[in-house]
Amino acid sequence: MTSMLQGLLNGLIRTGSLDVESASGPAFRVGDGSGPPLAIRFRTKTAERRFLRDPELEFGELYMDGEMVVTRGALLDVMQLGLRNTATLEGSRWMRLINRARVTLRRMHQNNTLLRAKANVAHHYDIDDRLYTLFLDEDRQYSCAYFEDAQLGLEDAQLAKKRHIAAKLLVEPGHSALDIGCGWGGMGLYLATHCGAQVTGVTLSSEQLSVAQARARHLGGRAEFRLQDYRETRGRFDRIVSVGMFEHVGVGFFDDYFARIAELLADDGVALIHTITRTDGPGVTNPWITKHIFPGGYIPAMSEVLPSIERAGLIATDIEVLQLHYAETLKAWRERFMARRAEAAAIYDERFCRMWEFYLTSSEACFRLGQHVNCQFQLAKKVGVAPMTRNYIAERESALRALESRGPNLRMAGE
Repeated sequence: MTSMLQGLLNGLIRTGSLDVESASGPAFRVGDGSGPPLAIRFRTKTAERRFLRDPELEFGELYMDGEMVVTRGALLDVMQLGLRNTATLEGSRWMRLINRARVTLRRMHQNNTLLRAKANVAHHYDIDDRLYTLFLDEDRQYSCAYFEDAQLGLEDAQLAKKRHIAAKLLVEPGHSALDIGCGWGGMGLYLATHCGAQVTGVTLSSEQLSVAQARARHLGGRAEFRLQDYRETRGRFDRIVSVGMFEHVGVGFFDDYFARIAELLADDGVALIHTITRTDGPGVTNPWITKHIFPGGYIPAMSEVLPSIERAGLIATDIEVLQLHYAETLKAWRERFMARRAEAAAIYDERFCRMWEFYLTSSEACFRLGQHVNCQFQLAKKVGVAPMTRNYIAERESALRALESRGPNLRMAGE
């Protein structure tokens, strides 16, 4: 068993230094000895067999189960070591076969019909609401923040994200705005409060909807939130925004998604899609993430997004790549979660805490190494809707800062 484990890991870890303590034999080292020494331990022979069967899935599951532990260094260090190596290696023949099978089956796993999409959302978002208060900012922005200044804290960086998006949307008082995947309502409420828009937000999360509706009650009808799939939304909107939702659409529905945006967007309208993209071309979702965190989810390559935009008759009037902003966001979430880990354990249990830690840590490692970035696609139906240069973004952000200083503090309902 130990020789098989060592053979697999020797093929995966070529650079760096990882000591492995097995349950079925002596410890061994893989890598070329460079970098800080890291170490892991498999507690049982069963754990080793599980890892050999499917390393991509089982590494996270074994960590959740406490059957694999990091004994030197931090989990983030080990994750970065593994990702850095596997990004440049094809791995074993067995892993290549598994990966090809996942590519073949990805459309089936991402067949996000109306009913399946709602079930997928409920898996992640309709859980105990207290969990999100442990690590998100007070507005519960559950997407990449915008660190316009490297020294910004999470609260200010999330506010800067909303401001940056609002500036690109060119929202004017009285504009109708649709927020697809509105979450707890923060982005929509910002557009209604600081930009004077008439906002409609749609979500598939019952838990998020109830909070968003409660927050909107004091706005006198300027923001309405619905439990609705974007495919069932009707009307025409001057502005459309979607933040952190496109990752849930599924590769087989990209054309439908952008065709729907084109149908809903006014002829002189502007849309802004804020989404994660992968930098290494089309691929598959990590099986552990699919099983435990985001069923039906997929992070697209830019090369998969732009053709669907073009086929919908939309024009990409601006594309911005946010490098490392999500890495810093996830670091803040991870540190906040770990600081309040005992509270999470009281809500759920230790296995859940290890799962959530692995989720936040592995995600941060992907962004830290540049395997994933965040993109903002500004879209329109015709040229001339957005200014010819990007100077307007900073100008509008400055004006919005002034409005924020005079406007209400958008806190969660009841706080």
